[in-house]
Amino acid sequence: MTSYSTVDTTIGPFTAVVRDDEVIASGWTADVNALISLIHPSLRPSEVHSRPDLGLVTKAVLKYHAGDVRAIEDVPVNQRSGEFIQHAWKVLRTVPAGEPVTYAQFAELAGRPSAVRAAASACARNPVALFVPCHRVLRTDGTIGGFRWGLPAKRWLLDHETTKP
Repeated sequence: MTSYSTVDTTIGPFTAVVRDDEVIASGWTADVNALISLIHPSLRPSEVHSRPDLGLVTKAVLKYHAGDVRAIEDVPVNQRSGEFIQHAWKVLRTVPAGEPVTYAQFAELAGRPSAVRAAASACARNPVALFVPCHRVLRTDGTIGGFRWGLPAKRWLLDHETTKP
């Protein structure tokens, strides 16, 4: 069964879609249909059920927004695409909080230093925001760049991850 839950966060509602205890889509929206459309057709559910709490996933989201930026690291995800993009998404999960990289650095980390546009495409196509932290990638000139959930959200996330208690 595929379920979803929306929780309030500092930067707005955050919804996660979960199947078999794996996040298959997530982002700062209360519109579950907007998330469903991001899911690869081979994983896209025909129906989803609302739940008030998704256990580990909900706890991780709330802990992250409350200050524990490592709370999201062990949450299982499932996403599909081409070989390079899938690899790039795995690499994104290794970029530490508070240590953003540029698209050029991300392409290099992914093993294809000349594939800067492909690295940027991996970020743009990421259906599992937060858990696959595409917000940790900046333009090659170091500026913030785009983000599906808005530049104010990306700025908040980057600041949140670099603020030391």
